[in-house]
Amino acid sequence: MQNNKQNDGTPPQRLTGLPPIVSENTRLLILGSFPSVASLARQQYYAHPQNHFWRILKAIWPSSHLDISLDSYEKRSKWLLDRGLGVWDVYASCERTGSLDTAIRNAEVNDFASLARRCPQLRAIAHNGGESFRHAKYTATLGLPVYRLPSTSPANASWSFERKLAAWREVVAAAGLL
Repeated sequence: MQNNKQNDGTPPQRLTGLPPIVSENTRLLILGSFPSVASLARQQYYAHPQNHFWRILKAIWPSSHLDISLDSYEKRSKWLLDRGLGVWDVYASCERTGSLDTAIRNAEVNDFASLARRCPQLRAIAHNGGESFRHAKYTATLGLPVYRLPSTSPANASWSFERKLAAWREVVAAAGLL
């Protein structure tokens, strides 16, 4: 039986996710599970320095200028939108201690239909990792192709960077963004 209490015996606090990064030109929506502790603290998607998300996207579009270590989050967000990418999470809120998906409890799923109406050019949805993909049944109701991507999280050490990159490049190409 899973214990839903922190080490000091108190229940984990309710956490609220980040707003989506989308525009009317978003063609591929990347859905994570829920922001890490580092991402919530910085109020930025994929803020953990060991997460491969930004490195993978920079490798997919190597000729486009983006210094992922120096550019502001606002610039990185615009860079995503300029390429037709959107980012959000499957969970709007949850209880969790730490950053692992296995620690997520009492999660509330985001409203994907509402988001899709804000993105009239949306062509596909890609789930970043297994926890996110568990909710593909909800995103599939939008009538769009739904893909499972290997997690960019540092916890996904069984996939090399090169293997993750190849899988991500294939989905980005299938969505017509290359």
